[in-house]
Amino acid sequence: MSGITVVKVGGHEVDDPAWLERMATTIANRSGATVVIHGGGKEVSALQRTMGAEPEWRDGLRVTTPDTMRAVAMVLSGIVNKRIVSALLTAGADAAGISGEDGALLRARFSHGGALGRTGEIEAVRTDLLLGWMEAGIVPVVSPVSRGPDGGALNVNADDAAAAVAAALGADELLFVSNVAGVLAEGSLIGSIDADDVERLIGDGTASGGMAPKLRSAARAASAVGRVRIGGVEMLEDTDAGTRVAPASIATEA
Repeated sequence: MSGITVVKVGGHEVDDPAWLERMATTIANRSGATVVIHGGGKEVSALQRTMGAEPEWRDGLRVTTPDTMRAVAMVLSGIVNKRIVSALLTAGADAAGISGEDGALLRARFSHGGALGRTGEIEAVRTDLLLGWMEAGIVPVVSPVSRGPDGGALNVNADDAAAAVAAALGADELLFVSNVAGVLAEGSLIGSIDADDVERLIGDGTASGGMAPKLRSAARAASAVGRVRIGGVEMLEDTDAGTRVAPASIATEA
């Protein structure tokens, strides 16, 4: 199947009704097949605190205790997933929500040998489920909560899940959509980044905070996906918007 775009939506945006409406309307008006993969970390952290637990992070990944895993599943596979589906349906797109656990869509292993609890990383993607929906004109909306080797849920970073899904589908484009225009250097947008330069940009502080894991995920996907960009919702309409992350052999041509 050609013409597939994988859109990863950040957790800082999905609780903004105006932003979500704009994204959903843009996707509904696009041609070609679209898969949406979403985060929701801000709301997960809020629920954790309500439950009396302070979020813990290591190397940019959430430490996932059994109680944290319940909070992650409730927020991502429940609240956020259905909010995005509802926005797409309202905008006129046919959409359906699914988690990585359903149908073993996303199978994962424990990350860091289990040192981060029930935090995982993708091993396999069951692409036939996504392709079947897309061929029927449905936009799959995917929560990155995945099925672990013990049959339980694993918490997978949404950027990594999007990269894995895009690579498995052989997508034409992978868009990391957030509330920033792209990767910035001293306030100016970087139009194209060589995948080999990602660690340097992270090391010198050009890419910090949530941008660092996005860049790493984008770099991993760059060799398997037609085009990878990081930026704002305008990327859904403007093919020149955002920062392109390209394999070394073509970065200078972007």
